[in-house]
This record gives sequence, structure tokens and C-alpha cells, in this order.
Amino acid sequence: MNSKKAQVQSLYTVTDEELMLTSSHNPELRFERNADGTLETMPPKGGISGNREIKAGAYLLNWVESHDLGEVFSSSTGFRLPNTAVRLPKALRSAQSPDAAFVARGRLPEGWDEQEDKFINLAPDFVIEIRSKNDSLEKLKAKMEEYIANCVKLGWLIDRQNQQALVYRADGSITQYPATAILSGEDVVVGFTLPLARLL
Repeated sequence: MNSKKAQVQSLYTVTDEELMLTSSHNPELRFERNADGTLETMPPKGGISGNREIKAGAYLLNWVESHDLGEVFSSSTGFRLPNTAVRLPKALRSAQSPDAAFVARGRLPEGWDEQEDKFINLAPDFVIEIRSKNDSLEKLKAKMEEYIANCVKLGWLIDRQNQQALVYRADGSITQYPATAILSGEDVVVGFTLPLARLL
């Protein structure tokens, strides 16, 4: 399978319904809509990346549910950001969407869990993105900055190739951590910590 990303310039803004339909008709590909109306796609990832993604989501889910902090979403969930981009944490693999996302209790719109085929109309509070072999680090950094600019409070960018993590915060600060670090959910996912090595 060709692992190159494809970018299609839209002549008009693709609606949520069209994006959802395109994704459902092409299950082997992952799509997202950027703020400028362009669509991007990449094929599914390999075994190691898939394993690290599910681990990240599982660790986060276990903590959030055991402490009743809110809801956790997988890479196939679409979030519509304030800038109109639709980011499907990794299901949209425009090479830089989160592999796991957290939304704090009380922030989700009423009835969100009754709308099977609708994107969630808000930015998550916390996202985790894990860089795979084919992901451009610069594009992943840009995606994390887009999330922070659109009200995400905390983001972990796990860079497996360089054995490090970059942590993005709402105040604009970015901290680089080595493989031996223990990452923290800080004041966004209170009490959540994870040894970075588990995701490398």
C-alpha cells in the first residue's frame, strides 16, 4: 500500500456529513478536514504504532474512569475545532491528530452520546499524539500547536524516533522530556502520570 499522504484542495468546504460519508466509504483510508477546507488522508499504521496508540488510550481511560473525571475518546472520534477543522484523533491521520483524547466532566454537549454519526463540536482538554515511522515531526508539531490554539489545554507529543516527548500547554510553553521521564496530566487530568518509556 502506498504510504504517501494525499492532499485534495476543496473547491468548497466539505460538510461534516460529506466527510463522514467519505470516511465510511473508504475504510482503508483516514480523512480529516483542515481549516482551509482541504482534505488529507493516510493509510492505516503498522503494528508497533497501533500497539502504542491503544496503550496510551487504555492508560488514560483507566485513570479517567477510576476517578470519574470525564470521557476518553479513541483515534476514530471526530472533533470540530473552533477554527472549523475537523480532527479525528488519528482516524484522520493527516499525520498529526491525537491518538487519544480526554474531555472533562461537564464539557460535553447535552445528547452527545445519542448522535452516533456526528462529530463532537468542541476541542478536547487533553490529547496524546504518538509519532509513527512515516510521520513528519514538523507537521506533528504544527498539529499540536493548532490544538493548543483551539483551546486544548494539554498535549503530549510522543516522539518514538528521538526517544522523547514534547508537552504542549495552554500558556504556550513546550517542554521536552527524555525517555526516562514520567509524564503528568498536570491540572488537566489530575493525578494521571505515565512513564514515557511505556509509549516509546
